[in-house]
Amino acid sequence: MPGRSASRQTPKASVVLEAAAASLAAAGIESAQLDAQLLLAAAAHVDRAALLSGSVDLSPEPLAQFEAMMARRAAREPVAYILGRREFYSLEFEVDREVLIPRPHTETVVDVALEFIAEHPHARVLDLGTGSGAIAVALAVNAPQVSVVATDVWPPALALARRNAASTKGAERIGFVAADLFERLDAGPNLGKFDLVVSNPPYIVDDQVVLLEQEVRDFEPLVALRGGPDGLEFFRRIAAGVKSHLERGSLLVLEVGAGQDSAVAAILAAAGMHPVGVIKDLDGIARVVTARP
Repeated sequence: MPGRSASRQTPKASVVLEAAAASLAAAGIESAQLDAQLLLAAAAHVDRAALLSGSVDLSPEPLAQFEAMMARRAAREPVAYILGRREFYSLEFEVDREVLIPRPHTETVVDVALEFIAEHPHARVLDLGTGSGAIAVALAVNAPQVSVVATDVWPPALALARRNAASTKGAERIGFVAADLFERLDAGPNLGKFDLVVSNPPYIVDDQVVLLEQEVRDFEPLVALRGGPDGLEFFRRIAAGVKSHLERGSLLVLEVGAGQDSAVAAILAAAGMHPVGVIKDLDGIARVVTARP
């Protein structure tokens, strides 16, 4: 018609975000507004600040990509898997459904480990069940004189951890071993004993997995969640093998589930270790148990 543009005007980002956030909220997603912002920023290849400034051109291609992302999020797929990345300890990590998404509370493990490293700058570190490599990489990047061995039983996780390490300045000081906990650590030179052992093992009680939020239960790898009938299976296995892999003056740092600290400390003591501390995360939950041989 005369006087009317033949091209369709693209919608404003604010309008798209408002509608997307409302859609996600209706699906029961508490972080609806933030999730919509993160996904639209990724689809438009801009940061959130640029997106919220209103200066972003929303052409059909990023809008189509955003719609596809929104469908995945509405189905409760975690934002980290949709984006393929997650920040941890101020570093960006690639993540996919082969590994757990790194959580902020796991940064407590890194904090405690770095306190030990401050007094033992040349420490040899073992990260059991490295997953995405978040702990191992964070330690290598923030402690430039340590060497790290990271193990994982799941080859796809180990491959992803290697990729995460490869882009950092600590890559050459991290060695990856396909192993179930301590398995194979005595097979090669200089692998047997360590000054610091860290781990965020599976610790969810098996029959409680079905009660986890849908994002975790339906998308994250169960092998990295299930800790046995009482959630303590991996702590028993670690306790049984760790003492022979620790040097004198060394430290064991374990992430534990809420309410598990006393039970884990008792398991370690029964195995001949000496529990020395329980550290709370930023939410005030006892999150880390430490012990010495």
